[in-house]
Amino acid sequence: MYQKVIEDIKRNLGENNNLNRKYLISQIEIYKTHEYSTEIIKEISRMIWECLTPEEQEEFIRIVEEENPIKEILIEAEFYIQNNDYKTALEKLDSFLKTHPKLYENDKINEYHSFSNPLEELIFNEYIGCKKELRYIPDDQPLEDLYYAYGFLLRDASRLDESEIALKEALKLNPVSTKILLELCDIYKMRTPTFNKFYFYNMDALKYAYSGYELARIYNNFGFYYYEENNIELSIACYKHSLKYENDPFVIQRLNNLEEKYAITFDEDEYKKLMKSKHIKLEPDTFIIENLEKLAIEYETDDLLNQSLFFYRLLYSVKKEKRIFDKIKQLDLQVRKNKRKI
Repeated sequence: MYQKVIEDIKRNLGENNNLNRKYLISQIEIYKTHEYSTEIIKEISRMIWECLTPEEQEEFIRIVEEENPIKEILIEAEFYIQNNDYKTALEKLDSFLKTHPKLYENDKINEYHSFSNPLEELIFNEYIGCKKELRYIPDDQPLEDLYYAYGFLLRDASRLDESEIALKEALKLNPVSTKILLELCDIYKMRTPTFNKFYFYNMDALKYAYSGYELARIYNNFGFYYYEENNIELSIACYKHSLKYENDPFVIQRLNNLEEKYAITFDEDEYKKLMKSKHIKLEPDTFIIENLEKLAIEYETDDLLNQSLFFYRLLYSVKKEKRIFDKIKQLDLQVRKNKRKI
């Protein structure tokens, strides 16, 4: 039904963009009560955009960039967060989200997503994929960041139910964001009835993680979980493995206390075997590692060295290989030289 309507509309378009625009605007009125009105009107709006001249499109983009309430409220909230005034930051976002209309809602035909970088999009396509037509949320509309910041501030204010709702809105936009998944874990960690959710969301985070910092936090979560489950051996194993990715003094102290209290020590093979017995992955999937390196090489080949460095640094954080470290030093030196030339 939807596809036939769109095809019928497109069939009536001609060469004159001014006439096309008038015709398309009239179609919005005709289909506003249709069963697929939301989807049809969105597609008509895209067709109207294509009828604009490059100058008109440029002017529209300029207006959007100059009047960008989402960016403005995020900048304002960030200012208060940086100054440890979480209360005011939360008040600002509370007020904004109560009055601001919801944008980019999924409908019967389309689903809307945003990704922090190209790797996240590859991970999404590999592990989840779209059930509908994929539509990208424009980079200048950082809704994911908005809901994440709101969820973080609500959690800090102990408004946990509201925080969970906000973070799930963010996760709907980017289902493979480890940052959002781990924030949800922190909520479920606080409430005994949701302890199983804590475990499963942490498992999801491990599935999509691509940085050493994230992996360390995930394995620390497992260490906490298994301690609460009274599985001390597995708790020690997970804490121990987290140190492969980040030498956190707090974790080292916690690990030493547990080993001393329970007289348990493992070598690397022993603790890895124990973790595998519970189906806990010890490193990112091969798919993620391969694409981290692939993106780093592609950006380097295109002489986009800052982007290349971003992915090489992520790759080093999970692999800790000397060849990657040497590549980072080489590219970093080249970036510095380029800056001096400017």
